[in-house]
Amino acid sequence: MAAPRLFRPTARLFSSRLASTTLRSATRQSACAPSILRRGYATENGTKEVTVRDALNEALAEELELNQKTFILGEEVAQYNGAYKVTRGLLDRFGPKRVIDTPITEAGFTGLAVGAALAGLHPICEFMTFNFAMQSIDQIINSAAKTHYMSGGIQPCNITFRGPNGFAAGVAAQHSQDYSAWYGSIPGLKVVSPWSSEDAKGLLKAAIRDPNPVVVLENELMYGQVFPMSEAAQKNDFVLPIGKAKIERPGKDLTIVSVSRCVGQSMTAAAELKQKYGVEAEVVNLRSIKPLDVETIIASLKKTGRIMVVESGYPMFGVASEILALSMEYGFDYLTAPGLRVTGAEVPTPYAAGLEAMAFPQEDTIVSQAAKLLRL
Repeated sequence: MAAPRLFRPTARLFSSRLASTTLRSATRQSACAPSILRRGYATENGTKEVTVRDALNEALAEELELNQKTFILGEEVAQYNGAYKVTRGLLDRFGPKRVIDTPITEAGFTGLAVGAALAGLHPICEFMTFNFAMQSIDQIINSAAKTHYMSGGIQPCNITFRGPNGFAAGVAAQHSQDYSAWYGSIPGLKVVSPWSSEDAKGLLKAAIRDPNPVVVLENELMYGQVFPMSEAAQKNDFVLPIGKAKIERPGKDLTIVSVSRCVGQSMTAAAELKQKYGVEAEVVNLRSIKPLDVETIIASLKKTGRIMVVESGYPMFGVASEILALSMEYGFDYLTAPGLRVTGAEVPTPYAAGLEAMAFPQEDTIVSQAAKLLRL
């Protein structure tokens, strides 16, 4: 029997070709990147090549230096320098009272961090992966997100929850899923998800300074990726506004809205669409999931008339679904074709490499779905 229309965009993922051995190898290498932080030399215009890992480390160090109320806690963040080396060197610089190793007890140390925030401190709570934060859902949602509202605005909760989220490599169903929609649906939480090094530094610093609880959803496959960082972003006062998207690639024929690692995939797909079909796709990097920059999305849709959302979460009740619903509500008159979502498949993440590649958007998936949307 044919798949219901609701599931057809996602079902098409299973028809895409399997990722090549080269792609798989590259994915594993980026997931297991060296622990040494990579810094490049500045060019004539002041731009430097910086890894996402290094950008996050720089943001943490600057905020720990700036505010004595700020501290970081989590599993292996201190003596081991972090599971992904994001907190490398911070223990030596700031000491064990500011950089704290915890037992493997997410419910315990998250509750401790929320209590510290309610007492006036500004904790940064690291999860080795947001899959493990499911042990802390009560503290994150019922305590951190709701206390300010339930206290009538009397009791703020300045806390940052951060760590890797979404599609990883070869770690199967219980360690490889995207929680963007989960946290994005909760009143009281702000949710950001960086792609580039500038995103990582600017959004993390904004999260730490924000008086509300903020969830920073990183991606472990991006930690070792290198991006140019502008001279302005290298300064310790660089902060990106929460709730503002960025046009990564301007275009006039199709709007591709994406987030986190899928932004890079969308950029590659946009370049291929230009080469193969002459299509100018505009790529919007959400940066912020909640609040969502609806204005930028609708302005792009108004220009192109077509919209496609690419994310690694599940299709049902996801970020893509919300964006398409908002596009219908605020941009229906600009649409010249139905909106399309390219998401993860409606299955727990498989362990087998070939099946795993089919369960998440790939560049060729994005290109083929864009071509169908544009009737090419």
